[in-house]
Amino acid sequence: MKISIFGTGYVGLVTGTCLANLGHEVNCVDIDLDKINKLNKGVIPIYEPGLSGLIVKNKSKLTFTTDPSNAVKNSKIIFIAVGTPQREDGSADLQYVKSVAEEIAQHINSYKVIVIKSTVPVGTSDLVENIIRTKFNGEFDVVSNPEFLKEGSAIDDFANTDRIVIGSKNKKAAQLVQKMYEKLKCPFVVTDRRSSELIKYASNAFLATKISFINSIANLSEKVGADITDIARGIGFDKRINPHFLNAGIGYGGSCFPKDVKALIFTAKDYNSNLELLSVVDKLNENQKQIVVKKLEQKLSLQSAKIAILGLAFKPNTDDIREAPSLTIIKELLKKGAKLSAWDPVAEPACQKIIPNVHYCPSPYEAMEECDAAIIVTEWQQLKEFDYQKAKKALKNPLIIDGRNILDPQKAKKAGIDYLGIGR
Repeated sequence: MKISIFGTGYVGLVTGTCLANLGHEVNCVDIDLDKINKLNKGVIPIYEPGLSGLIVKNKSKLTFTTDPSNAVKNSKIIFIAVGTPQREDGSADLQYVKSVAEEIAQHINSYKVIVIKSTVPVGTSDLVENIIRTKFNGEFDVVSNPEFLKEGSAIDDFANTDRIVIGSKNKKAAQLVQKMYEKLKCPFVVTDRRSSELIKYASNAFLATKISFINSIANLSEKVGADITDIARGIGFDKRINPHFLNAGIGYGGSCFPKDVKALIFTAKDYNSNLELLSVVDKLNENQKQIVVKKLEQKLSLQSAKIAILGLAFKPNTDDIREAPSLTIIKELLKKGAKLSAWDPVAEPACQKIIPNVHYCPSPYEAMEECDAAIIVTEWQQLKEFDYQKAKKALKNPLIIDGRNILDPQKAKKAGIDYLGIGR
């Protein structure tokens, strides 16, 4: 099929590339000329394992352009995959979605299926349909098709997805979208548009709730002398619960969970519905980011203390620092007078742009040199392969706060390291 995708951010670029890999002709559209020029030169604007190679593999089926007219006129399916950033009140900002809808309305010339891939509040499909309808009286359909890609494993998530959700008013449009994905062997959830839009938010909100729940149990575990890693294993064997998203730590971050939880809370208020549970989930998560700072303060004075931050990205295998716990921790430590060094294999450039007054280092052990303590913030593979003796030698004071529970407490103790985990 001939497909156009408006938006070459994380979702748009990954989706477009993966659709091309299924054999479709994909035209990726963006208003950012510099980004399009770089993409045409093979420069990828985001870090995602496997994406660069997949773009090269499918370069004959991928086009990058700033021209919306040809993109709309020459495609049967048009994706909206632009950002929906969070407003101050927690609601989703739909200005970019509306802008693309207006572009489509201006250039549409025949039957099209407009697929909303962006994460949007309930009713956005109706909004997009109404915008297009004001300028085009012909036949078209708007379909909701939320994405469920995890940063760091997005290529595999697309190819081996748990399900594909299609929300449509029209059976013909739903079947066309389903045909587009027919090479993927997975369940299809075909429903109405509003249910589809809510499925995305409900999925992320539930996962965020699991994280805040296990973190709350972890905080209790410390007080009663239990180990959260064993508790999580014991819970996770229950098939009704499963072990996913039961790793206690310093809270969730990224571009999805924080934003989507707040947007769902706002939607509930807008419809005079009570989602108090999610308000608590959000509050618990913000508090959890402060846990490691409180642990440090129990061990040493932070004024002029030198602290190593190991990991900046909100999760491994991405350079994304949006809502990353590292930012909260760094700002709090700087406010309390600490001096900071930091390491991250890919997220350092993004962090340098917003927090320059940190000494960035090429390795975790260099970041720990002459430090009074180190905090593990992101569970990078390099940290899972931790050299305890090398860390002990680098640190002036052998104190490590393991914010992700990835180190072995017994190995740390044997190496002479004062180890503190979360809920252990």
